[in-house]
Amino acid sequence: MDKYLDTKKRTTRVFITLITAITGGIAFKLLHLPIPWLLGPMIAVLIGSKVFKGYYEWPGQARNAGMIIVGYTIGLSMTSAALQEISRQLPIILLMTLLLLLMCTGIAFVVSRLSGSDYKTVLMGSIPGGMTQMIVLAEETEGIDITVVTVLQVIRLMMIIICIPLLIFNPFFGQQHHAAADTSMVSGFLLNWGDLFPNLFIFALVCILCAWLGNKIKLPTAFLLGPAIGTAILQIYGLNGPALPSPLINGAQLLIGTYISLLLKPDQLTRKFRTISLAIGSGLVLILGSWGFSLLLTQFQPVSASTSLLSLSPGGMDQMGIIAHEVHADLSMVAGYQLFRMFFIFFVVPPLLRMIIQYDLKKRRKPARE
Repeated sequence: MDKYLDTKKRTTRVFITLITAITGGIAFKLLHLPIPWLLGPMIAVLIGSKVFKGYYEWPGQARNAGMIIVGYTIGLSMTSAALQEISRQLPIILLMTLLLLLMCTGIAFVVSRLSGSDYKTVLMGSIPGGMTQMIVLAEETEGIDITVVTVLQVIRLMMIIICIPLLIFNPFFGQQHHAAADTSMVSGFLLNWGDLFPNLFIFALVCILCAWLGNKIKLPTAFLLGPAIGTAILQIYGLNGPALPSPLINGAQLLIGTYISLLLKPDQLTRKFRTISLAIGSGLVLILGSWGFSLLLTQFQPVSASTSLLSLSPGGMDQMGIIAHEVHADLSMVAGYQLFRMFFIFFVVPPLLRMIIQYDLKKRRKPARE
C-alpha cells in the first residue's frame, strides 16, 4: 500500500512538472523567444520548483530519451558532403578549432579570477559547444557547478542568437534577409511525417543500442554521442535517415530542459551580478574573437565572409545551419566545421578536464603532506 501511494505521489509530481514545462514552452513560443522548447520549460519549471517546493520531479529516463533524439538529429548532419568537407580541410579546421578553444581557456581564466568562481566550472561554461551538450557534459563531470555552467552557456547562446544575425546582415557581409527562406530543410531533408517509416525503426533500434553501449563503456554524454555515431555510420553505409518533424524535436528539448531545470541551484550562485556581467562580457569577447578568426579563414579559403563566420561561430550547429541556409552560405562547410568542433570537444574536453581536476587535487594535497 505504501509503495502504491509513493508511486501515485511521484506520478502526480511528474504530471505537474510536465504541465509546467509545456506551459513554459508555449509562453516562450508565443513571445517569439529563442529555442522556446528548451529555455521555456527550463525557466518555468525552475520557477515552479522554487515556489512550490516538493511538488516537482522528473525521471532521468525522460532526459535520456530526449538526448537520444537529439543525438539522432546530430548524426543526420554527418552527410557525405560534410565528411568530405572535413577531410578536405582537416588541417585548417583543426587549427581554427584549437585557436578558438585556446581563446576560450584564456577567457575562462580571466572570468574565474574576476568572479571568484572555480576555473574548471567557468571553462566548461565557456566552451563553444551546443548548450545542451555542454550542460549534460557538465552534469557528468566531477567537481563542476552546473548552475554556473548553465548561466554562462545560456547567456552565450542568447548573445550569439542576437549578435550573429546582426553581423551577417550588415553591409560588410553584403547579405540580405530572405523572409521566405524555408528553414525546415536545414540539412537537405524535408520534414514530413510520412517519410519517417520504415527507416526510422532501424535508426531507432541502432540509436537505443548505441546509447546503451556508450553508457556501458563510459562514453562522455553517451545518450547523445552514441546515437549520433550510430546514425552517422548507418548514413555512411547508404541508409538514409529521415528528418524528424518539429514536434518531436521540440518534445526532446522539453524533456532535456525540464531535467536540467531541477538540477539548477540559483540560490547557491555567489556574486550573481558580477558573474552575469562577466558572462556577458566574455560572450562579447568570444563573438569578436570568432569574427577575427573568420576574417583569417577567408585568407586561407576562397569562401564568403558569412560562410566563414558561421563556420567558426561559437553557437550550436542547428542555429548556425538555419542562418546559413537563409543567407545561401556554403552549408556543407558550415556543418563540417561545426561538427568537427563538436566531436573534438566531446572527445578531447572530458580527458582534459580530468587532467586539470587531478592536477588541482594533487596541488591541494601537497601542502597538507608538508
